[in-house]
Amino acid sequence: MHSTRLFRRKYLFSKIITYVVLLIFVIPVLWLVLTSMKPNIEINTRPPVWISKHLNFDSYLALLGFQVKHEGFGFGENVPFGDYFRNSIIASLGSTFFAIIIGTLAAYAFSSFKFKGRNGIFLSLMLARAIPGIALSLPLLILFTRLHLSDTVFGLIVAYTAMNIPFTAWLMSGFIGEIPNELSEAAMIDGCSKWESFVRVELPLVGPGLAASGIFAFLAAWNEFAIASIITRTTASKTFPVGLFDFTAEFVSDWRGMCAMSVMMLIPAIIFVITVQKQLVKGLTLGALKG
Repeated sequence: MHSTRLFRRKYLFSKIITYVVLLIFVIPVLWLVLTSMKPNIEINTRPPVWISKHLNFDSYLALLGFQVKHEGFGFGENVPFGDYFRNSIIASLGSTFFAIIIGTLAAYAFSSFKFKGRNGIFLSLMLARAIPGIALSLPLLILFTRLHLSDTVFGLIVAYTAMNIPFTAWLMSGFIGEIPNELSEAAMIDGCSKWESFVRVELPLVGPGLAASGIFAFLAAWNEFAIASIITRTTASKTFPVGLFDFTAEFVSDWRGMCAMSVMMLIPAIIFVITVQKQLVKGLTLGALKG
């Protein structure tokens, strides 16, 4: 009887903690969505208007290129939303693709081969990821300017790929390192080369790790601001985080348009997470068990 009560208390406590955590994450997003649909006059009022009686989607329509009637300044009609969306998608997906390929190959090399300085190189790779992006901004600007990569989406792909390789290599090395050597040896006995054994036998077994690496690499590139704000200058390469500054003028800021663009910025990320959710959870759970 006592154990049953104790279990119920623990269950109730866990439920309360869960709801509190959900509220902490949901309330800011809900406020963001509501602000994007409020009239400008209600956004900065005191006391704040939590739920307006005049909600509309004008700010979203304006971002998508539709003509809307509105009061005052704003709604970002002149903000090139389509260019920012294109640049963000290309830079994020492109860097994720290359980071997974290079990071997985690096993880395979560190996990399957013994060579001089392996631990030192791996540690150096991890320490490189610890350097803040803002500290690399000026050297990257000078380097990319000389290489004619500044203000290009390809330059962002290169920067984000280099940024995500250390984490991808670290995560994938844990998955690859847990694959029994007997599987690779059996494949080689059957006539496979080392490379064929990796592609046909080992790589399919680390699918959850690939999903987990992909989602983290994508979100890191999608939300990155420090590097993009330095090496991008025009709509030819600006991404969503940098483009949000287009809603800020010298004396006023279009908070409604900024919130609307932030909400639309969340949609592709949410779709990407939902798409790989099962593999992501499976990969993180497997990685935790192995650790």
